[in-house]
Amino acid sequence: MSRPIRLAVTLAVTALCVAYILWKIDLAKTADVLKDADFGLFALASAIMIVTTVPMAWRWQQLLRARAIPEPLSWLTRTYFIAYTANQVLPTSLGGDAVRVVEVARRNPGTAGVATGSVLLDRALGGIATVILGAIGFVLAIGRYDINGYLWFEGVFIVGTVLLAFLFFSSWARRHLARFVPLARRLKVERPARAVYEGIHAYRGDGRLLVWLTVVTLGVQVIRILPVWLCARAVGIDLSVRPFYVMGPVLFIVLLFPFTINGLGVREAFFVSFLGALGVDADQAFAAGFLFFLVTVTLAIPGLGILLWEGLRGAARPGLRRSTG
Repeated sequence: MSRPIRLAVTLAVTALCVAYILWKIDLAKTADVLKDADFGLFALASAIMIVTTVPMAWRWQQLLRARAIPEPLSWLTRTYFIAYTANQVLPTSLGGDAVRVVEVARRNPGTAGVATGSVLLDRALGGIATVILGAIGFVLAIGRYDINGYLWFEGVFIVGTVLLAFLFFSSWARRHLARFVPLARRLKVERPARAVYEGIHAYRGDGRLLVWLTVVTLGVQVIRILPVWLCARAVGIDLSVRPFYVMGPVLFIVLLFPFTINGLGVREAFFVSFLGALGVDADQAFAAGFLFFLVTVTLAIPGLGILLWEGLRGAARPGLRRSTG
């Protein structure tokens, strides 16, 4: 998709989301809800998101070590936070992923393909854990909540994730994918597509590691649902945490797609739509979504501080670690 078309689609989606929000809420009432919000709960939600970045960086560290790139946890955590900062100006979390690839490849020349594979698989593990959590939420929601459209969305994503895992790790699929090489060559995408595929397929022999990392990631995702719930509680939404284990996975999935910059509009419209189906007032639902947006902004603060500090020290770009030839 060309840049002008992509920009037009982004603006159109943003406009539609904003129009939907304005149709649903009363700005004056929403302002009152936000004014009375419990910012102690907001601070707790932000702290949880920041602290759980460390195990996510550790997960990435294990993937890099499996491909003989031993980076310290401190540097990977630093890079994760910088990626969060990039997310504020790039489309969704995928923009931050590109920053992580560049940072690793810069420190380890000749490893761009491996770095890409590690970041994509790191992202995929988060997606798999989200799918597992979504499947659990799916079961919890049956017969309890009138959100069938979202449940179908989760179901489709679950099936799609299973199919992608099969394509990337199955030897049978690898043999049949070779048929598409001439087409990829004509479309001039063979080299990047091969680099991504080989970078991920290389982990096929690390099944035990991947299972363990998926379990750890599932634990992190369970904890990261809590900030969504805390933001809702902060604006007076009196729901148990259970429906948020249905809502959270769908929210994380929605925010993966590059509809708008940092999910602006899409996230808030999702809160209004999902919580509205549970009988929550639109003004409260929007306020909860806006608070969660502010939580994601707090994730950018450590990365911004790191960039400023490194810039002042003349170390905004860490030196090369080693050359892999």
